[in-house]
Amino acid sequence: MITTVHGTGIELTAAIRDYVDKKVAALEKFMPQATKVEVDIGMRTHHHAKGKIFYAEMEVHQPTGNLLVEKDAEDLYKAIDKVKDHLKVELAELKNKKLDSKRRAVVLDEEAEV
Repeated sequence: MITTVHGTGIELTAAIRDYVDKKVAALEKFMPQATKVEVDIGMRTHHHAKGKIFYAEMEVHQPTGNLLVEKDAEDLYKAIDKVKDHLKVELAELKNKKLDSKRRAVVLDEEAEV
């Protein structure tokens, strides 16, 4: 799986890149078919009334389709954590949907044989 990290309006340091890589690695068990993960992190604007607002966005490319999650926070690391947590929930739901459909197909096949 290929992971690309892009910084918008911020300097992308090695520490930030390592943090993002660890969060993406934690999600790998939920996305075994993913071919590419694109991560975009940064600041929307430097002129916000409530201080600096950071965002993090992760897009997972899979053969069945792409999944995009975006979150904002007052801290860059919190924004990355929020995206990871939300993406984990979304990927788990997709995985459960696939398993449920397979289970239903098995049950229907068994009922047809009876």
